[in-house]
Amino acid sequence: MADDQIKKAATLIRESKYTSAFTGAGISVESGIPPFRGEEGLWSKYDPKTLEIDFFYRNPKESWKVIMEIFYEFFGKATPNRAHEVLAELEKRGLLKSVITQNIDNLHQEAGSRVVYEFHGNSKKLVCTFCNAVYSVGELSMDVLPVRCPKCNMLVKPDFIFFGEAIPQDAYNHALEAARNSQVMLVIGTTAEVMPAGQIPIMAKSNGATIIEVNREPSNLTGHITDIFLQGKASVVMDELLKNIIKT
Repeated sequence: MADDQIKKAATLIRESKYTSAFTGAGISVESGIPPFRGEEGLWSKYDPKTLEIDFFYRNPKESWKVIMEIFYEFFGKATPNRAHEVLAELEKRGLLKSVITQNIDNLHQEAGSRVVYEFHGNSKKLVCTFCNAVYSVGELSMDVLPVRCPKCNMLVKPDFIFFGEAIPQDAYNHALEAARNSQVMLVIGTTAEVMPAGQIPIMAKSNGATIIEVNREPSNLTGHITDIFLQGKASVVMDELLKNIIKT
């Protein structure tokens, strides 16, 4: 991570009239949440079919057992790290307009970010598949699986996107708008391989945005879409970036 690149990125963000952030699993790794893909990813331990929407409706109890293990017994203990906090601080200072995230862990909101467009939903919310009632995790008992709606006794699912479900239209529209408006886009902790979310930085670039990538390793974006590549842990890089941004 070269000092001149950090300083250049800081200057661009200070001078930008519209900066957005596009985040993926890599920003939450330091919070104890492993990625789904790769050698150490969750799909090396769990069968991804358990999170297919058709499987969920056919085998809700089996699917809910996996959901409980991954998202509520394990992920539920995670807390925001410095990278999440820096994005919230940038928003507070008026230097970041929005966060577009592929993550479902709610850590951006817990860190203090207010404008968050969740491409894949949020695991901290539950929704009834019949009457569409929405609950926060903790409102409903999970002692008996599958979880059922207290209003209509029908099946409840986490309010994140299962395989086979469509991206929430509202989040998608906001993300496209942010990509069109961005003068600078921070891409943090993602290889942008999962579609259609992966199109967001490409769209921002095609609309004239400068792409600042923060990743531990080069990605498919590096040297192709990325203008400035800041290599390292998201928490370390983002903390250093903030220090340079707020220098007078």
